Amino acid sequence: MALIVHKYGGTSMGSTERIRNVAKRVAKWARAGHQMVVVPSAMSGETNRLLGLAKELSPGATTPELQRELDMIASTGEQVSVGLLAIALQAEGMQAVSYAGWQVPILTDDSYTKARIQSIDDKRVRCDLEAGKVVIITGFQGIDDNGHITTLGRGGSDTSAVAVAAAMKADECLIYTDVDGVYTTDPRIVAEARRLHTISFEEMLEMASLGSKVLQIRSVEFAGKYRVPLRVLSSFTPWDIDIAEEAKSGTLITFEEDEKMEQAVVSGIAFNRDEAKVSLLGVPDKPGIAYQILGPVAEANIDVDVIIQNVGHDGKTDFSFTVHRNDYQRTMDLLKAEVIPKAGGAQLSGDPKICKVSIVGIGMRSHVGVASRMFSALSDEGINIQMITTSEIKTSVVIDEKYMELAVRALHRTFDLDQPPA
Repeated sequence: MALIVHKYGGTSMGSTERIRNVAKRVAKWARAGHQMVVVPSAMSGETNRLLGLAKELSPGATTPELQRELDMIASTGEQVSVGLLAIALQAEGMQAVSYAGWQVPILTDDSYTKARIQSIDDKRVRCDLEAGKVVIITGFQGIDDNGHITTLGRGGSDTSAVAVAAAMKADECLIYTDVDGVYTTDPRIVAEARRLHTISFEEMLEMASLGSKVLQIRSVEFAGKYRVPLRVLSSFTPWDIDIAEEAKSGTLITFEEDEKMEQAVVSGIAFNRDEAKVSLLGVPDKPGIAYQILGPVAEANIDVDVIIQNVGHDGKTDFSFTVHRNDYQRTMDLLKAEVIPKAGGAQLSGDPKICKVSIVGIGMRSHVGVASRMFSALSDEGINIQMITTSEIKTSVVIDEKYMELAVRALHRTFDLDQPPA
């Protein structure tokens, strides 16, 4: 008998018929002798609908008080899902019980709308599993030390599922989505994209951080930290597929770098169109200027991605960085109010229509000239590179958003990702 965690996305929970299919699939695993914990998302579109109602009432600036209420509202979508799935499982003849995150409890910090999990008390869940019940827990949410409901940010149900699997030392965590695994890039952009049978944890972490929508980055971080066996697979295969076949389908995220992995110089192309660039031109070229600019940004809980500071001339330098597009206007307003008045005549400019395109592969560690091949391919397509950042297994460029799809296709072709590995 194994302890298995299943996570189902919003599309998988998108209707009562799909919820019935999820229940049949979970019941199949339970009848095979496994202890089952299920973490579903809200029904597709429900979170957007709920937050849209809130936006109609308060379209203005975001305050901590408003963010608290947004979490209260958004968390209800998953509560509906777990209740419906419990009913569907009971209709299948299974004992099933649902819990909201605060009932487990899943404890988080108080960063509303993007809280981080601090601990999970699994006593209640283990008692139910020992009694033969399927336990269903809301994804995406928890509770802070003051008893307030919090949410983990978009994609947070992935993080919830992996965190539960880690806390309970589950044998495996299966992430069921509307795709059948991790691809070399988004098949909607490149029709020739291939599904990967395995991908290393490091590569998946980079792919998630660089814009791949398959898994939320924090779920991959949890999996890596606690070495949770993780598999991404499709919820749209027939529910009655042989369980042994299902258990080997999709993409396995592995902690072992085998020889086949090392043969692939680049494993995938990631992209993120939700980026915006902020530049301060002519800031004083002196120690502490980076902190003077980014300190207030960090205090406002705004994540910064790519950072570039040019070589200084005549005591001045240019400083650019990227933020999520949703934080762009807030960042610009913050810099105008708190940084520009102290920056010795610096000018502020921004561009909310940029994107980031990245190549990822552990094989880049042992191969030279990979970045130059990337730059050559983009040059051949007439694509100008605005910013560059690298790590041991990735190279990312910031380019004009209108060239994103062209860049992804060119790079996919350049690195032969449409071809099966040798």
